[in-house]
Amino acid sequence: MATKDYYEILGVERGASEEEIKKAYRKLALKYHPDRNPDDKDAEQKFKDSTEAYAVLSDKQKRAQYDQFGHVEGMGEPGMGGFDFGNFGGGFGDIFGDIFSDLFGGGGGRPGGRRGPQRGADLQYNMEISFEQAATGYQTEVNIPRLETCGQCGGLGAKSSRDVEVCPVCQGTGQQRMQQGFFQVATTCPRCRGEGRVVRNPCTQCRGAGRVRQHHRLRVNIPAGVDTGARLKLTGEGEDGVNGGRKGDLYIAISVKPHAFFHREGQDVYCEIPISLTTAALGGELQVPTLDGKVELKIPAGTQNLRNFRLRGKGMPSVRGHGRGDQYCRVIVEVPSNLTSRQRELLEEFAQLEGEKNGRSHYPLIDRFTQKLRDLFG
Repeated sequence: MATKDYYEILGVERGASEEEIKKAYRKLALKYHPDRNPDDKDAEQKFKDSTEAYAVLSDKQKRAQYDQFGHVEGMGEPGMGGFDFGNFGGGFGDIFGDIFSDLFGGGGGRPGGRRGPQRGADLQYNMEISFEQAATGYQTEVNIPRLETCGQCGGLGAKSSRDVEVCPVCQGTGQQRMQQGFFQVATTCPRCRGEGRVVRNPCTQCRGAGRVRQHHRLRVNIPAGVDTGARLKLTGEGEDGVNGGRKGDLYIAISVKPHAFFHREGQDVYCEIPISLTTAALGGELQVPTLDGKVELKIPAGTQNLRNFRLRGKGMPSVRGHGRGDQYCRVIVEVPSNLTSRQRELLEEFAQLEGEKNGRSHYPLIDRFTQKLRDLFG
């Protein structure tokens, strides 16, 4: 007797994964299903062969036995069509449900019985706050549109409990069984949509849905230190569930507006402070803004352009409440323009005095740069 090559029947390699085997069988089952090929004996046989192949290769124990011996005990004689189609086992319930849904326009997924409690949907509210609000924390109220249990019928969907009756099609099971060829498939009942019940007189407020859309005002506390991309979870503030299911959650998605003066990196904040040429040379004091107000910043004599000054503890607070970052002030030395004649005269005089070093240079960086050029080019 010729042994069936199940791998060849499904068109997969011997090392194919479970997902590849399932995908190959699903494609063949849809192609050769008897309801798509009425009175086609060849298609019916191919459907049987592919189903037999999948029954073996989708089961780890049977597949190992087949790979070793070329057949599976209890499957009948090789090549003689001894497979029992009345006992699929394994994962056939899932895949047949998917195939049946594609063939006959079902709602997708595996058909089941009457629906139990269903959790309400999660919601997301996008909130934009200022840089200062992110630094100090923020309290506000938001208006959330959401589905809530109908106050008139209490989620029943009917005017009264007497207006709810068992579905006459599925007899309350929520599913309908249909015979397709040589196997039986259960699908969600089209009359009650899996609820197992039908409403004769719908509630006038929710029109039978059991829930209505309402606007819910909610107070929200934004903690100090939040940054763009943060999401705050408010448990149980999403939509109401169905059939006694628990409420969903509400997520507040934070976006922080850019600041005209500060920018942040983690908990640290950065800013640029322009200073005059004379302040950089002679030193001085100036007021700089921080998130807590203005502070005095001492500029030592001889401060170079782009120097950073650190203000400890003046950055963003930790959102977990553990300390604060620092503030870094980078000074930008501004060279004067549109000089008066007197200013120009004084600078020219200063330029002449620069030549009188008296053994000490006013520009050590320039001197080092000049020496490097000499060393490189002579």
